[in-house]
Amino acid sequence: MMSEFNASTLRATVLKMAYAGSTVHIGCAFSIIEILAVLYRNHLRYPDNDPESAQRDYMVLSKGHGVMAQYACLYEKGWLPKSDLENYFSDGSRLKGLSDAHITGCEVTSGSLGHGLSVGTGMALAAKLANTDQYCYAVVGDGEMNEGPIWEAMLFAKHWKLDNLVVIVDENGFQAMGATADVMQLGSLQAKFEAFGFDAVTVDGHDEAALDQALIQLKANKNGAPKAIVAKTVKGKGVSFMEHQNIWHYTRLNEDTFGASMAELEQAQ
Repeated sequence: MMSEFNASTLRATVLKMAYAGSTVHIGCAFSIIEILAVLYRNHLRYPDNDPESAQRDYMVLSKGHGVMAQYACLYEKGWLPKSDLENYFSDGSRLKGLSDAHITGCEVTSGSLGHGLSVGTGMALAAKLANTDQYCYAVVGDGEMNEGPIWEAMLFAKHWKLDNLVVIVDENGFQAMGATADVMQLGSLQAKFEAFGFDAVTVDGHDEAALDQALIQLKANKNGAPKAIVAKTVKGKGVSFMEHQNIWHYTRLNEDTFGASMAELEQAQ
């Protein structure tokens, strides 16, 4: 690992990719940086650092449009070469703007919102049936919670007692077309998870210590209940003019905004 998943370094990698490829989805990648940093640093297990190990834990990025954040982590793991980042979205690039299972380290092809959690529950069930100690971590967006398959997967997870499934909701309050509260009222996600039989907590999604502790405590409770963390996050976190600004779901960087963004991250390191 080059920086042990330092949040500012990961965000800088995302910016470099987005600028190189003149592409979008910066804000929704920034909101999950600390979540992924904690998972990759402290919880995801890859025997012999092998992303294809049969004994690995699973990291399912159901909100596949945030994949640049995962690419940044895979680069730090040594599983993506620098050339992939530098050629992001260029002709012949391997890396797409959505999670793709053809990329080593990406477990699912996602982006069509709502189905990633179903894939994750299947992985968790397979591990249960094989009597392994593998975990599946599924990161979903709060806008994604509008989709019916999410709730079907939650019912399935409780029915099969998948306490090796950890769902983490990136609750940044926005989705592509606006504020989640305007598109579809979600109410208390923690209360909804609990009503579906999950052990659930709500934490600051940018507080790495709080995220880590929540994961430790939830996983310690082997009671047959699937687990959920509602992570309160800020879309565009880390760059002041992007924070809470949903325009950065689809806005591309230019020379000025790229320079200003990188300067802010350098000051934060």
